[in-house]
Amino acid sequence: MTEREAMPGDPAPAWLDEAMGRLADGRAVRRDFGEGGRLHIDRLVPFLCVHIGADNQQPVARDIAQANAAYLLAPDIDIASAIIERVGRVIEQRLGLFIVLEFGELESDDPPVKDAPFLPPFLIEVVAGARAAEQVAARTLIETAATIEGKFRTPHVTLVERPPATTTGRKAALTLDCPHLTVRFAPIYCEPGTRRVYPQLRERLVASVFDAGLRAVAAFASATSDNFRLPTHRAFGRKAFVDAVVRADRSIDEIASGFDFLLAVTPINAETAWTEFASGGFSKSPRLYYRPLTLQIETAKRKLFSLNFEHLEDPLLYALYREKQQEVDLQLSMISARETRKFVEFGRALYGPVEATLHDAASAILALTAPDRDASSSTAETRDCGYIRERAQAMIAAYRRQSADFSASVDIRDDLPAGLLVSRGQLLIARSSALNADRVEALLNHEIGVHLLTYFNGSAQGLRILRSGLAGYEGMQEGLAVFAEYLSAGMTVDRLRVLAARVVGCAAMLDGAPFPQTYRLLVDGHGFAAAEAFNITLRIYRGGGLVKDAIYLRGLLQLLDHLADGGSLEPFWLGKIAASHFGAIQELRLRGLLGAAALRPIFLDEVTARDRLRRAQGGLSPLDLIAE
Repeated sequence: MTEREAMPGDPAPAWLDEAMGRLADGRAVRRDFGEGGRLHIDRLVPFLCVHIGADNQQPVARDIAQANAAYLLAPDIDIASAIIERVGRVIEQRLGLFIVLEFGELESDDPPVKDAPFLPPFLIEVVAGARAAEQVAARTLIETAATIEGKFRTPHVTLVERPPATTTGRKAALTLDCPHLTVRFAPIYCEPGTRRVYPQLRERLVASVFDAGLRAVAAFASATSDNFRLPTHRAFGRKAFVDAVVRADRSIDEIASGFDFLLAVTPINAETAWTEFASGGFSKSPRLYYRPLTLQIETAKRKLFSLNFEHLEDPLLYALYREKQQEVDLQLSMISARETRKFVEFGRALYGPVEATLHDAASAILALTAPDRDASSSTAETRDCGYIRERAQAMIAAYRRQSADFSASVDIRDDLPAGLLVSRGQLLIARSSALNADRVEALLNHEIGVHLLTYFNGSAQGLRILRSGLAGYEGMQEGLAVFAEYLSAGMTVDRLRVLAARVVGCAAMLDGAPFPQTYRLLVDGHGFAAAEAFNITLRIYRGGGLVKDAIYLRGLLQLLDHLADGGSLEPFWLGKIAASHFGAIQELRLRGLLGAAALRPIFLDEVTARDRLRRAQGGLSPLDLIAE
């Protein structure tokens, strides 16, 4: 379709014909035009969100409008009216219904009087026409907006009847023939007098009013047509990332991938440290040595906080990336504070303390179980690093048959304590590793079937943040990985005792106990063998004191509760997420921004694994996992 020539006095832009041709064909439209204007429609939806004004005016109303899948930012009423008329005509022809949500801000707020004994409500004004479906939308918006909290101030929401359109004089307000809601709110996100912005309040206001708008649209659609009965109003959200999301995602992934947190805080002299500790009568903390840092902490932090998330045009993604930014900042702070007391406190902020309920659960496990002497005896059959590598490569090959993109590799390392470790897309095996034969497959399912699988599944989703991990993912990720050991028939008494010992050891470390005291707690208080107690204590005190090891049991408890409450494992395979992200992941899937998992854990193919999963869904405790 060719661009039409604008007629004298015609406010419609010349590019609009082409844009409407794309929209009529079901294609996306994104067009910037003069003075900060933009029309963005990522797919055919029965609404258009509108903000009228210069791009430096009413910033929160503008942000709310452009958070939507279909929005118009227009410099003046005449241009807005012309564009809305054309957009509405196409959408109504295609979908059979159309509504406009106009967002604006009131001129001022009535700030609280100094020394007032209470904070007055702030005003939200909703203007609607008399159509029945329009009124349904308005009532839904009002009910939702009434729950908004703004810096300890509650909203006072009013409904105003839209006056009839005037036919003479210049229009002072947007007048349309289609259903139309106008939402205006007091600018409570600004400090009275100075206009300085309260950032957290601004974010909350954008997210809350945006959500109220989507609820109103869903109510309007349901009242108008049977074709729009969606599982949730958030399904009307965006189904396409703007370029700013891709840039932010790549940038934060580049920073997060620029260092390996666990390798940076893991000692490289575990064997000599054990020899030194034992030769000193287990009474003096061993000297631990770490890899030299090539990372410039200050440079990484400057890059991290130079990232601008203001242009993501999506409150949900904005929140996810801000959380990740804060988490990476804490990781960088921990690395910079390695081998100091600050390291412990930064770790407490990142991973949380050892709460009383978690400590009680760990203590109960240790009190109600005893070491399996047969499994730890010298006659127990073990497998060395070479065998573990062969089995790991065979498992990786099986996953590669599901997806050629599963390009994981295996490396045997001399600079790691005994055990296995995943670093992004690589499995690292310590040369000193010696696993009981019946634990090899279970531990590989832990590392490969969960940690590597979610890394590559996250990579396949298009958002790299899902492979590096949403903020706070580690607890549930480790709980899921431990649960995979149970599903693989590899959960043993000794393994569960190790998880519990990590918790009580972390609690002792946080209370200020030195290395030898925590070691003695495990040996004398809980019956651990010397070498095993040392390995647990070494993990806890690496870097200066790392509370991370408490998250394994915590995550397992959270996962068991999640399953008992009817939760599913399926969302966890999409990438590295926490249970707190389930709502966000569900919304992104409903919006079409996330696809199905490319890989599925092979251990779930076993009949015995499915039986164990069903039992867990009926409610199990950690001790029940070893009762078979």
